[in-house]
Amino acid sequence: MKKYLETVRPVLIKTSNNVLFVNKFGNKMSRQGFWKLIKIYAKQAGINAVSPHVLRHSFASHLLQNGADLRAIQTLLGHADISTTQIYTHILQKQLKEVYNKYHPRA
Repeated sequence: MKKYLETVRPVLIKTSNNVLFVNKFGNKMSRQGFWKLIKIYAKQAGINAVSPHVLRHSFASHLLQNGADLRAIQTLLGHADISTTQIYTHILQKQLKEVYNKYHPRA
């Protein structure tokens, strides 16, 4: 992000604006523009199953795995009810069990 802000964004900006992400014309990047880039980079990385749902799920799972507060994740995802967000804790517990069973000598 720092590299983008210091080297890339200033080259792209044609007029003064507060927009963080801009397209090659210096205008606000659209959601379609983001999606186009995501698909390109996913293909380059050999990732075939990319969708908004997969990205959203990955985002929430990584936050939770790295110690983010469940309420904070709820807010970021826009969930009205915390029980919707708690689904990610069950997925994390399942993954922990799989790792434990695979690698623990007495599992």
